[in-house]
This record gives sequence, structure tokens and C-alpha cells, in this order.
Amino acid sequence: MKRRNFLRAAGLAATSAWTARSYAQIAGANNRVRVALVGCGGRGRHVAELMRQAPGAQFVAACDVYDVHAGRARDWMGGDATAYRDFRRALDRADIDALLVATPDHWHAIPTVLACAAGKDVYVEKPLAHNIREGRAMVAAARRHGRIVQTGMQHRSAPHYREIQELIASGAIGKVRFVRVWNYVNRTRTASGASPAADSANQLPSEPPAGLDWDFYLGPAPRVPFDRGRFLGTFRNYFDYAGGYVTDWGTHRFDSVRQVMGEANPVRVSASGGRYEQLPGDTPDVVQASVQFPEFTLSYEAIQINGHGTGGRTPGMKYYRMAGLEDRPHGEAFYGTQGTILSDRIGYEVYPELADGANPRLQRRSVPARDTTDLHAANFIESVRSRKPPAADVEIGHLSAIVPHLINIAYRTRRTLEWNAARESIAEDSEAAALLTRRARPPWNVVEGT
Repeated sequence: MKRRNFLRAAGLAATSAWTARSYAQIAGANNRVRVALVGCGGRGRHVAELMRQAPGAQFVAACDVYDVHAGRARDWMGGDATAYRDFRRALDRADIDALLVATPDHWHAIPTVLACAAGKDVYVEKPLAHNIREGRAMVAAARRHGRIVQTGMQHRSAPHYREIQELIASGAIGKVRFVRVWNYVNRTRTASGASPAADSANQLPSEPPAGLDWDFYLGPAPRVPFDRGRFLGTFRNYFDYAGGYVTDWGTHRFDSVRQVMGEANPVRVSASGGRYEQLPGDTPDVVQASVQFPEFTLSYEAIQINGHGTGGRTPGMKYYRMAGLEDRPHGEAFYGTQGTILSDRIGYEVYPELADGANPRLQRRSVPARDTTDLHAANFIESVRSRKPPAADVEIGHLSAIVPHLINIAYRTRRTLEWNAARESIAEDSEAAALLTRRARPPWNVVEGT
């Protein structure tokens, strides 16, 4: 089905005429922002709960291919909220102003692009898209239709990352030429200590659960028989739907590195690793990557067989998702010529290279912080009202997601990639360039470049 016919069949011809001005007339009449949740699993409901705390935000539609999740979300919304299996039903409604998209990654681009065409604003979870070409198409759709599109990278709403940015920009720790980023978790054992593979052996159902439209769930991905491992909780183990741990957790930290280091773009990427644990899937459980930027080198580790990370803790300081006795599972380290800053989602620490009592900015100190998903969600609602760019605009989300996407491409091809940021292309490597996009399965081949 051609894209034009698809959009007409979806009933978007009438709604695509909605503009920012017509939106303002609706929102201004009652000062509410009416939102549809697309993807009603745990993450979607969590962000929706935080977003609803923003003054005037109201959730009125729950969209999910799994009726159980849509029904739960509709009941949580209350009032006259409606549940839809097909998110396009929400796009047909002129009284809905925005979408919160919290689907698996392979379903991020389609609702976002169609929502922009229908005159809706969008908050879409990270990573922005399943692949680089989809990300660029999402940026183009937002610009073409004048829509607010916020990516769910809540570090951009965290004051402590702005403090780190200012410290490094001011030269407080000297020139930063090396950055390290790490994401660690131990998925080889359950809380009881047993192997998850042994726990789950021969227990996965062979048929879709009642109320699940499996073909709709697969969407643009290849059609395959139902496989519980490709569904809730573990879909990121497959490149058909996501980019594994690298795009899941890495995207947040690469975005913070880009923010802190002045929005730099990569020029060269290499990666190695493997899927060492014999569990279903094809994304790696160990990745080590080197990413060259114009002014600094970044080393990245995504490890799912050990949760230690850097290790070593400052007494009284909390670290994001710490579980063991001495672990630091996630974070970034900025190595300057005069000092080092270690950071994660809930704080940062400054380590001077030498004792310097005369410079308070270089004294050893720890700065606690907190997760700011609530501030990020509220920022979106405010942007919808004001029409000012959100904290993590769609292009920020796209450019930061390019880093983990390139790491995955380098891993899959086993080659070093030369990246042309201006053209968003990989030089002289047709096999790697083919992985910048995907061949979307009809009738869902509606996003430009897929």
C-alpha cells in the first residue's frame, strides 16, 4: 500500500489540516492538554502518572495492541477515557492534543510521524527510533508540521548535568580529552541465585495470550510466529525490535556526554563483543566500543553478565541502580587535565588531579541529585502550551541516538565505521550503510527512508 493511500485509509486527511494555531484555539479554550498513551506497559504508565501531575494534563485514551494493558491504563485514566487497540483511532480525534509513545523501539517512528501529520504533539520514549533513518524522518515530520516532539531523555531536565556542563565548559577540570561511559547489570542470575535460563526452560507459551494482536505488535518488523521472548520485557534482545542494552541504557549517557561536551558528533566508531550467555536473542550481552569525536575519545562498555561497573563508593553517596556492596553500575567519567568528574542520574563527584585549596571548584566533593522524569514530563506539557522547544527536542534525541546505533552497526559488521555527521552517512561501506535503516513490512512502510 502506498504511503498516500495508507494515510487516507487511516483517516488522516481530515486531521492533517490541524495547525499550531488551531491547536491553540482548542487548548486555550479549557487550558487542558489532552493526551493519548500509546504503549500502556509499565514504562508508559509510569511516565503517564508523572505527566498527569503537570497542571492541566489529562489522559483520555489508552492505545495498545494488548487489550489487557490498554484496559488497565483506561481504568487508571478514569472518567470517559477510551481504550483502542489501533492508535490511529486517537489520531482521528480532534479533542486529543498530544501522544505519549512508550511502545517498543520498532514502534516509535510510525505513531510519531503520523501524529505530527495529524496535528498532534508527541512525547516519545528513548531511543528516539529503531534506526538512524527513522530518526531523521521523525525530525523532518516535526519540522514540516510545526509540532512539539520531546524525547524521553530525562537527563536533559536534570540540573546537576547542567552544572557539570558549566564546570567543564569553564575549564574547571582542564581540557577533557577522554570520556568513559558504562552500563552494567548481571542478567545471568535471578534474585534467588538460580539461572534464568533454567527457570524459564519449557515454560514459554507457544500461542499469543488472549487479547494480543501479534501481527499488529510485529508491525514493520518481519513476520514471525509468536515467541514470548520477543514480547514484553525481553524484546530488546532482538535487533528486529530494538538495539539491546546499548540503545536502552546507553542512549541516556551518550546524550549526557553530548550535552556536557558541547553537542559533539562522532567521526569514527568501532565495537567488539558477543552474546556469550546462550539465551534467546541476537543482541550482545557484552560490548566494548571506541567512539572518536573531533576533540575527545570515548570508551563505552555495555555488560549484562556482571553488575560491578567502576566499583568504589563514597560513604553516604547513592549511585543509580546500585545493588552490590561496592558497585557503580551506570555512569560517565570525564577525565580532564586538572581533575575528573564521575556522574550518573542521581549525582556527581569531583576528583581534583592535585590538592588545590585555593580553587574551591577543584576541591573533592560529592553532589547528590535525583531522577527528574517528572520534571521532563512536565516540561513537555509546558512546551505544548507555550510552543517553545522542549528540553530534549526531537533533533537532540536523534543526534544522541546515532551514537548507540553506530556502535551496534560496528558490532554487527565487525568493522570500523567512518561517520559523516553532515550527511549522516557511512563512508565506503555498503553493508554497514544498509543498517542505517530497515525494510519495513507492508503496510507499515510509511516512514520515509524505510
